[in-house]
Amino acid sequence: MDKFTTLTAIAAPMPVENIDTDQIIPARFLKTIQRSGLGKNAFAAQRYNEDGSEKPEFVLNREPYRQAEILVTLDNFGCGSSREHAPWALLDFGIRCVIAPSFADIFFNNCFKNGILPIRLPREICESLMEDAQMGANARITVDLEKQVVQRPDGSTIAFEVDAFRKHMLIEGLDDIGQTLQHDSAIASFEQKRQRDESWRPTIVMETVS
Repeated sequence: MDKFTTLTAIAAPMPVENIDTDQIIPARFLKTIQRSGLGKNAFAAQRYNEDGSEKPEFVLNREPYRQAEILVTLDNFGCGSSREHAPWALLDFGIRCVIAPSFADIFFNNCFKNGILPIRLPREICESLMEDAQMGANARITVDLEKQVVQRPDGSTIAFEVDAFRKHMLIEGLDDIGQTLQHDSAIASFEQKRQRDESWRPTIVMETVS
């Protein structure tokens, strides 16, 4: 998982409440267990017409927001089903940070596990950040995870809260597997000791029945 330290990027404004995971990645695209390739179908119903052509009015189909790495939206983002494909699709599109007044709990947790930083800020601040984002490529927003601040284009900063353990995991680029592998030597030592201490146990051989 890529580390998240400081991100200065274009932010896409999405002033909509209750964007659910089926909007983020529709159910028909959930057949894959691969994390890559989902970005082209993120927000598919909003991005594409039935013939596959793009809807020019949708924010992520417009410049400079095609290159957005930050999404600023409204309350209850990521509600609906618990599909982990939702953060996969956002990440594959290029989104590394979502700023909203509130998130659905499962989506919020899945973001951290997949290298996306979800930031909760009061609605009025999110609306101000969306106004900044509407200025386009010249109004980049900076997210400093170490300092826990969002810096607006005018240089002013907004503090945000984040769980210390989750902050550590993002800064170090660790998912659950990466966190476990940090203890690889201790796990190996435990297994070796267990084999010595329980050498009396019979070895069970599984035979294939033809």
